[in-house]
Amino acid sequence: MKVSFIGLGVMGYPMAGHLQQAGHQVCVYNRTRQKALDWVEKYQGTLAETPKAAAQGAELVFVCVGNDDDLRSVVLGEQGALAGMQPGTVLVDHTTASATVARELEALCNAQQIGFLDAPVSGGQAGAENGQLTIMVGGNQNTYEKAEPVMQCYARFCRLLGESGTGQLAKMMNQICIAGAVQGLAEAMHFGQKAGLDCEAVVEVISKGAAQSWQMENRHKTMLADQYEFGFAVDWMRKDLAIALQQGRELGVTLPVTALVDQFYADVQAMGGNRWDTSSLLARLKR
Repeated sequence: MKVSFIGLGVMGYPMAGHLQQAGHQVCVYNRTRQKALDWVEKYQGTLAETPKAAAQGAELVFVCVGNDDDLRSVVLGEQGALAGMQPGTVLVDHTTASATVARELEALCNAQQIGFLDAPVSGGQAGAENGQLTIMVGGNQNTYEKAEPVMQCYARFCRLLGESGTGQLAKMMNQICIAGAVQGLAEAMHFGQKAGLDCEAVVEVISKGAAQSWQMENRHKTMLADQYEFGFAVDWMRKDLAIALQQGRELGVTLPVTALVDQFYADVQAMGGNRWDTSSLLARLKR
């Protein structure tokens, strides 16, 4: 298929690459043009100078940018992706954004007879690079069936969960779970080190039981080595948690652990850890 991919960050860059490697004709756009040039050199696709130009002629347009404002900036307006799309095509948004902007974009797409899916992903940079992302999708069944086979190029698991906005709400649940899990792991590692335990050996045991988690399996070694210059940045986690906390307020739902861990991440930022991996909560405990 002829597709376009807008946004070549740590996630979008390899995701677009998987599409090209699977045989699709991929045209990319990135606000920093050099990143698009680097991508074309690596994957042999094409690049466009505007989101509109990238979307022209594409059957599917994928977007993966930073937040609601970034999303609107590349989708809307005279040079936005929607301006270049034709009726019957599909816009797939992989950005972690609000459910509000997802519903807003769906309404605008519907007015142009364009399909829309909000489809945030989980799995981090490694999941994107290895084509092993989990994709949470909101939208209608017919639109999903058009896009799902193509999303499988970089997916480990993909599921339609409900109407537009549902994918973003599911991603909020995902981030709420991660916040609590990482804080628990950080406290356990800190406790074990203070107690003089061989934490590596302990994790080998407890990871085979009920305490097991992705964070434990994939982050305990780097945490014990005080290595955080990689992975999903604290700045982005705080952005995601802010979305979840705002949605919670709108729903009348209290999220006390999430709010507390968000403030712990603010402490990490104050330590200069804005771009550290989210597992850096341990560094806060050890300061």
